[in-house]
Amino acid sequence: MLGLEAQDPLRILKMVKICCIGAGYVGGPTMAVIALKCPEIEVAVVDISVSRITAWNSDVLPIYEPGLDEVVKKCRGKNLFFSTDVEKHVSEADIVFVSVNTPTKTQGLGAGKAADLTYWESAARMIADVSKSNKIVVEKSTVPVKTAEAIEKILNHNSKGIDFQILSNPEFLAEGTAIQDLFNPDRVLIGGRETPGGQKAIEALRDVYAHWVPVDRIICTNLWSAELSKLAANAFLAQRISSVNAMSALCEATGADVSQVSHAVGKDTRIGPKFLNASVGFGGSCFQKDILNLVYICECNGLPEVANYWKQVIKINDYQKTRFVNRIVSSMFNTVSGKKIAILGFAFKKDTGDTRETPAIDVCKGLLGDKARLSIYDPQVNEEQIQRDLAMNKFDWDHPVHLQPMSPTSIKQVNVVWDAYAATKDAHGVCILTEWDEFKTLDYQRIYDNMRKPAFIFDGRNVVDEAKLRAIGFIVYSIGKPLDQWLKDMPAVA
Repeated sequence: MLGLEAQDPLRILKMVKICCIGAGYVGGPTMAVIALKCPEIEVAVVDISVSRITAWNSDVLPIYEPGLDEVVKKCRGKNLFFSTDVEKHVSEADIVFVSVNTPTKTQGLGAGKAADLTYWESAARMIADVSKSNKIVVEKSTVPVKTAEAIEKILNHNSKGIDFQILSNPEFLAEGTAIQDLFNPDRVLIGGRETPGGQKAIEALRDVYAHWVPVDRIICTNLWSAELSKLAANAFLAQRISSVNAMSALCEATGADVSQVSHAVGKDTRIGPKFLNASVGFGGSCFQKDILNLVYICECNGLPEVANYWKQVIKINDYQKTRFVNRIVSSMFNTVSGKKIAILGFAFKKDTGDTRETPAIDVCKGLLGDKARLSIYDPQVNEEQIQRDLAMNKFDWDHPVHLQPMSPTSIKQVNVVWDAYAATKDAHGVCILTEWDEFKTLDYQRIYDNMRKPAFIFDGRNVVDEAKLRAIGFIVYSIGKPLDQWLKDMPAVA
């Protein structure tokens, strides 16, 4: 804890105003929970996107997260405010969280790997311009190691005598359980300078979280350790998924069952059961981006062997998605041209509407490349988002919406429906790409009766009972499970 003494969690704070720049998946929920748990602190969430702020102030929030509605409605208008008046709230705040996009660079030095800090730098310059009092500036976005140092230089060279303290406070939220994660975090990580001012800033932020988080779960480190810990945590989690997915390919080749293998492995207390579910691949806003960033940092620091190690995690993830598409095509007489394929689930995981880096994008693009007709159903993702995702270039998704390329004409081979039965009617095959609970309890007899024969199910999340579906008449492929006899007779997968 860097020598800090435990503080009384109920101590009245001198800091009474918090502002968060960025009203996205991290900023919105995090600030809502801080407002709920710290009623004496005024919390403002600001963003230049008028439509996003309008949504936060409406009955239909811009993101779906279980429990978020209730938290926002309890605090909004009392001590939680959503505004487009960025400069006003930043100027008045004592603590400024910065939760802006940090996309992967698409051109120039480090393209395809390095983080693009354009929005972070703009935010830092704006903070320096409008500040009239001392401020604690908190990195909430996932950023490369040493970003704090760069931001510190910008602020201090434009400080006009104002004292800025930079802290790193990375988030460790899992989408779908973000509110529960915020209420009861495994840990809160705060990194700051090992100076009197830095230590005082750490204390101030620690006191905010100590309203509801046990002090022994609040870890205080230096800046660089905090920044690197976020990248390392995501890399380790993604590595576990790629490891079990690599095993899933071997299981199919040998007749082993990946669920049984992962269960047995997970019983080892040194390993544990979490993140050992084989699937079509990982997605979300962080894993791939953070690993690519880690790769770039390793390369810049003369560590090519370390960079190559982490690159392989991404390669296995890409391989798993390609392998899934190849399995579909080879199973269906080596072509899906003109065939209707139902896609059940488009979000990258259940209980969220987030589609960033979802494996569904690559699977759908692979099938569209073979001229399939897709009928897509997801309970939380609308047609505009799906069409946008399928038309967008890689890495463009992580720029603010108003800066993203306008969605071109809708892809004619794609039809988005709001019912699983409509999606599967007259389909040749069904792909399950998100583990929504409702997909476990669908009337598969009804689905089978209304499909073309032979009827195929390709389960990319291992949510269905293969034996029951085979008894109905389906030809079933489940990731990492013993192959259906039909699939064994098909050509080898590339």
